[in-house]
Amino acid sequence: MSRVRDVAGLEPDLRAAVRGDVEFDSGTRAAYATDSSNYRQIPIGVVFPASAEDVAAALRVCARHDVPVLGRGAGTSLAGQTCNEAVVFDFSRHMNRILEIDPLARTARVQPGVVLDDLRAAAGQYGLTFGPDPATHAWCTLGGMIGNNSCGTHALYAGKTVDNVLRLRVACYGGAEFEFGAYDEAAYAALVRSGAPEAGPLGSLREIGRRHADLIRERYPDIPRRVSGYNLDQLLPEQPTHVARLLVGTESTCALVTEAVLVLAPSPAARRLVLLAYPSVFDAADAVPSILATELPHPLLGLEGFDVTLVRQMRARELNAAHLPLLPGLEQALEADSGGWLLAEVGGADEGEADAAAHALIDALPPEVGRRLLTAPEEQRGAWAIRESGLGATALREDGGHNVEGWEDGAVPPERLGAYLRAITELWHEYGYSGAWYGHFGQGCVHTRNNFDLHTPEGLRAYRAYVERAADLVVSLGGSLSGEHGDGQARGELLERMYGPELVDAFRQVKAVFDPRGRMNPGKVVDPYRLDRNLRYGPGYRPSRLGESLFALAEDGGSLQHAAERCVGVGRCRRDDTGVMCPSYRATRDERHSTRGRAKLLVELFQGEATSATWRNQDVREALDLCLACKGCAVDCPTHVDMATYKAEFLAHFYRRRLRPRAMYVLALTPWLLRLGARVPRLANAATGGGPLGVLGRRAVGVTTRREAPVIAARTWRRRRSGAATAAPTVVLWPDTFTDAYRPELGEAWQHIFESVGERVAVPTDWACCGRPLYDAGMLTLARRTLRGLLDVLQPFIDQRIPVVVPEPSCLAAFRDELPGLLADDPRAKILAELARSPAEHLLTLAPDALDALAARSGAAVRPQVLLHPHCHARAVGATDADRLLLERLGYRVEILDAGCCGLAGSFGFDAGHEELSRTIGTEHWLAGIVARTDAHDDDCRLMIDGFSCATQYRQLARPSSTAPRPQTLAELIGRT
Repeated sequence: MSRVRDVAGLEPDLRAAVRGDVEFDSGTRAAYATDSSNYRQIPIGVVFPASAEDVAAALRVCARHDVPVLGRGAGTSLAGQTCNEAVVFDFSRHMNRILEIDPLARTARVQPGVVLDDLRAAAGQYGLTFGPDPATHAWCTLGGMIGNNSCGTHALYAGKTVDNVLRLRVACYGGAEFEFGAYDEAAYAALVRSGAPEAGPLGSLREIGRRHADLIRERYPDIPRRVSGYNLDQLLPEQPTHVARLLVGTESTCALVTEAVLVLAPSPAARRLVLLAYPSVFDAADAVPSILATELPHPLLGLEGFDVTLVRQMRARELNAAHLPLLPGLEQALEADSGGWLLAEVGGADEGEADAAAHALIDALPPEVGRRLLTAPEEQRGAWAIRESGLGATALREDGGHNVEGWEDGAVPPERLGAYLRAITELWHEYGYSGAWYGHFGQGCVHTRNNFDLHTPEGLRAYRAYVERAADLVVSLGGSLSGEHGDGQARGELLERMYGPELVDAFRQVKAVFDPRGRMNPGKVVDPYRLDRNLRYGPGYRPSRLGESLFALAEDGGSLQHAAERCVGVGRCRRDDTGVMCPSYRATRDERHSTRGRAKLLVELFQGEATSATWRNQDVREALDLCLACKGCAVDCPTHVDMATYKAEFLAHFYRRRLRPRAMYVLALTPWLLRLGARVPRLANAATGGGPLGVLGRRAVGVTTRREAPVIAARTWRRRRSGAATAAPTVVLWPDTFTDAYRPELGEAWQHIFESVGERVAVPTDWACCGRPLYDAGMLTLARRTLRGLLDVLQPFIDQRIPVVVPEPSCLAAFRDELPGLLADDPRAKILAELARSPAEHLLTLAPDALDALAARSGAAVRPQVLLHPHCHARAVGATDADRLLLERLGYRVEILDAGCCGLAGSFGFDAGHEELSRTIGTEHWLAGIVARTDAHDDDCRLMIDGFSCATQYRQLARPSSTAPRPQTLAELIGRT
């Protein structure tokens, strides 16, 4: 904090110097205080440069103020290299353009904020790819990969990042800019003659290489995954001095990269994946050398591995568990609690060549090795998803505590991998640690997370002793402290054990060439902080004193603080290509609007250093304001962060004994307003419509006038159903608020469908509500009362355990999620949550002949393709698969769309302050994705959109698109409306 007080004038000077964004507010600083590592350091502020000129200008300003700086991409570093008490340069917001792809030269010129998968997609048009691909490939940036010297699965085929860099443009502290590549004697002489600015640093680096050449040859391990330390091997005098490759892996301790020319590798057109099962992970490791030595028609693309412990953790976290049956010998391994798998990927120019490579590999295996060949792309993706789940699956322990990094990145020669794993496992036993093994077995680099105790002084002493012994072990085996994740603070202190003091001093000399004042990411790699300082959850960590949560948060001990700490910074909420989370981040590109950023702000709230420790915290309120409560994170986040619940919990405390904005009251109390409006629907529709009265009224309460208000039906579903109760019902069809008031014909259609298959349907006419809109406003006290009223109305059916079908997906989610979460003390809540079903889920429980009869009565034998857009809340509570299965059972061909959140999100898009963002999400992301998929199918293709919010958003946004088809509900597709 003192450093921030010493830099008066820095922020306005930066704002005057750059075209990009400069953010020094407490919320931004809190969101950037951590990365994916164990470390936490609050930055001075964050610069989001728009160009290389911005970077140089900002570095000049920082030098005038003598403040440290660091560069950051996606912020997923695992060794603490992207957090510091410094000015952070985040390149991902603006400097994210692919500048050029040269398919003949097989190169790409990119800015540092380009996401890896974006480059791979662009290069893929030419049959090329960027080879290194860490598990974060869908959101990590090229600048971050260069800073870390990232590797990934296919480094076996294409090498590390350092092997794929040709030239770098960089800016140094003080603003000097250089463009570096490789220089032989003639090139160096030409630089000197021309007076090029690169000549000075190059001369100094050549001299460092000459002085230390013998030690470099002696101490640098000749292994595929040597990532630790600076790349002094690029300075050896017998070869061209490759300054660009020297700078790879320096973790912004020397310079900031502003542009890179990268090597692209041919991407095999056809791939096959061979899954291999072994009695233990040690046996799997022992098999690696023989697999690497197998002669194949095409080089092996990847050889990954993991153990049965990881599989168990995936099952416990429900993380990609559906793919686990692909693994050969799965049940035997689980029963024996011992097993290991290798994933060997081969490829070829065509299907025949890929098949030949796969069978050559299989034929060379000993007969006792279990194996399975995957040829279908979807099965291969599923198997890779198992491997990529490693970080998320191992993050949390069964008791809710954290497994953490600290010794997760050692690399040894592949022929010594089995010995390494056995020796480290013995160390675990000695220190009482445990973990799962997973990683890049083919290159001798294996990851893990362990149950280290970082909270107590005794635990820290044990941790330090353990990592020192582990470091000595890996060095004794000819390995590297880091095989992928870099040194940062976690391993910087240990580098002398690997290289000796002379080479570590050479690192210091290299840094001084570029950063003589020592202001580039100080305390990382060179002259590092101690590895047991600046810990996020160290002895200085503070448990919350802000009171109990209103939600049960049963898996987190009733603590919102503990729940927010589920976020370990993986960063999947920053991806654009698949899933739902995080729609607001996809539109704003602001870290505070990602699930990770919001979780970090909540965690910082409870620490009270970067932002105030109070429920009245405005930083957290602003970050949560644009959360759509779509529940996408509850499914997509590998640690199941549930920001919708956290938002409701926080707002309940934030507004306790305070007035809310008018729009919040109006939108949250929609069920009650609709109950009144249904009695005088013409007047109610006039009061909310597009006429003068409606416009004036909506403006007065902060509801947008850019959208049409939904129209209340002339007679609600409940009013149409008034009369005698159904005798001995077999199913309850719940008239949720949205179906009841806006779409009563849909409720009647479902009743007709159920009765047509022999069900006796009860439709309760007593008013009650799940309170769905209340959660977004944090009105949890009223929500509890409302839910108790719901339980009272449904009490007779709960007592008889009669299934309750809820047509509206968002209301079904409230039955299953918020109901038991808020009323954990009422046993009826748990029972009703278990009884609640979607229409498709209930129909699938019926006898096969009933579904056969339904199929026969509802249309032709051959049915068209259906593109199914899942409601976010239906997806969150697992109801989407039932829609797909039912439609397939009725003869449809179904594709579940992956277009993300619609952006309306119930009341969110009707708030005047949110309408523009809602429209952006809906138009640029969601609707564009739907139209692209529908355009790819024939005219008879059907689009299914069942949720009320999604259907409303589609109707209001799709009008300008002549290609957008009319959406249908599931009931319409069944053919009974």
